[in-house]
Amino acid sequence: MAKYGYSSSGHKNGGNNMNALMAQAQAMQAQMRQAQDQLTASVVTGSVSGGLVEVTMNGAKEITAVKIKPEAVDPDDVEMLEDLIMAAIGDATNQVNKLSEEIMGPFSSILG
Repeated sequence: MAKYGYSSSGHKNGGNNMNALMAQAQAMQAQMRQAQDQLTASVVTGSVSGGLVEVTMNGAKEITAVKIKPEAVDPDDVEMLEDLIMAAIGDATNQVNKLSEEIMGPFSSILG
């Protein structure tokens, strides 16, 4: 009997609140999946020295392309080219991190 406002599960009005909470959690999970998919599908290009070296990276931080202009290649200074590549990777990574904050930011308080 529901004289004192107890649900059939034995909790005071808990059934409806629990269902609403579960529905809200499922909706939030769907929004998070959509945001993660959007981030993964995103593409950024890190560039240094006026485009001498460019690194393309997706939102999952996977490098998908590297472009090196011929003038960046000096056989007597390979170390400079290595530094340019590392800097372009760093630039691309920073762009993905910023994009991730923009897209996933609303969920940061939930994710801890």
